[in-house]
This record gives sequence, structure tokens and C-alpha cells, in this order.
Amino acid sequence: IKIGITTTVMQCLNCKLIYSNPQPIPNDIQDHYGIAPKDYWNKDYILNQQNYFNFTFDRLSKIMLIKNGMKSLDIGAGMGNSMIAQQKLGFDVYGLEPSDTFYQEAINKSGIRPERLQHASIETAIYPPETFDYITFDAVYEHLHNPNESLKKALSWLKPNGILHIEVPSSDWIISKFLNFYFLIIGTDYVTNISPMHPPFHLYEFGLTSFQENAKTNNYEILFSEYRTCNTFMPKLIEWILTAYMKKTNTGMQLAVWLRKKGNK
Repeated sequence: IKIGITTTVMQCLNCKLIYSNPQPIPNDIQDHYGIAPKDYWNKDYILNQQNYFNFTFDRLSKIMLIKNGMKSLDIGAGMGNSMIAQQKLGFDVYGLEPSDTFYQEAINKSGIRPERLQHASIETAIYPPETFDYITFDAVYEHLHNPNESLKKALSWLKPNGILHIEVPSSDWIISKFLNFYFLIIGTDYVTNISPMHPPFHLYEFGLTSFQENAKTNNYEILFSEYRTCNTFMPKLIEWILTAYMKKTNTGMQLAVWLRKKGNK
């Protein structure tokens, strides 16, 4: 059992962004991320370095001509699984990781070279402008206190026409809607969105419209997006029905978007 908090959860009617108000801001970044890797990730993630990036790479290769030596940046590198996988696929890869425990795990156990992994938050990190061909926020963006400013900073590090990948919890996930309906009919004002409300917090859920609206004020275009169903942990028959429905209606748990920084063609 984990002790959590309650807070008001709101949604922008224009762009479908879901967020808490007020937001749970830790006194120190390590209050948020300074936990043991085994307490953050399941065993499959910890052991699965070999094929970790393959699914994302398959999608990326359809929208980007990938060449050996292209520079990539993994924001929120964790233990370095994605960095290792990207390196094997030919990227000249760098990473950014704010957590003390994750950083040490990446250096000491995953073999990431310290000069390749910057120990900093995105707010304090420094890279030269227009350095990278590819940047990824994989299961990171929903934890950032100011995602718009973080995205603008990442775009400044990206070369013109470079690709930026973001994967986030979807504000249209059908399971959340079912649970919210249950909370409504039993007479509460609870919602399950942006759960869990304990460290490490999910501060936001995003719709595709969130990025479409954001693109109007930032220098990028959306090349491709998809919804991933993920595991519902329901009985097998119900899981099969829900998965089929989510695939047909784009109401899966995870939203993945690939953005291209506008520049000279």
C-alpha cells in the first residue's frame, strides 16, 4: 500500500489535456525519481535490453531515413535500455537522466559511458542548438511540470527537419471512462485520470488534439500518431473484447506521436 494525495483533476475542453490543480511539486527532484529501479520498473523492463527499442525503431524507420552516425538524445534515459538499443541500430546516442539512482544504474550496471549521459533535469540540461537528428521522450513527458517549455527546449536541440518522439498516457483511454462512470454512479466525484497520485506522479494526460493545438505555437508538424492498447489486466475474454474495441476506436492507454521540426526541405 502506498500513501498518496488527492487533488482536483481538470480537463481543457479545447485540447483534451488533463492535469491536476494544484500540482504535486516535490521539494527536490530526487523526491520524485530517487527510488530504486526495481521499485519503479517491472522485471521484464529491467532485463529486456536486447529488443527494447525495436517497436519504436520500426515506426521511426517509416518516417525518417536513418543513417549510421545520426545523433539521438534519450530524455529520461532511465537505466539506459533505449540508449543501448539505439546504439546497436547505428545512432550516435546521448542521454539525459535526472534521477540519482537511475543514473548510477545506467553507468554502473548498463555500461553507459558517463560522457554520454548527462545527469540533469531537462530544465537544467545544456546541449548546443540543432545538435540532434532524433530526440525521444518515452514515458517521460507526463511527469514534467511544464511540458510546453520542455518541448520548446528539446526542439531547440533538434536539427531542422529532425524527428521528435513522445509517448504519453492518453486522455481518451476507454478504461478510465468506464472507471469514471463507476465513480459517478456510486455518488462520488472521484476520477481515475493521472493516477497514481504518489511519486512518481503523472501530472498530465494528453489527447492528439493537445499536440495539434501546441503545434500552432511551436515550430513542428505531426507526422504520425498511434494509440497503443496496453494490458488491461482483465479476464482473457474481456481483455480480447476491450483490446479489439480500443484498436478500432483509438481509445488505447498510450498515445505515441512523431513530430518533425519545421525547417528547410
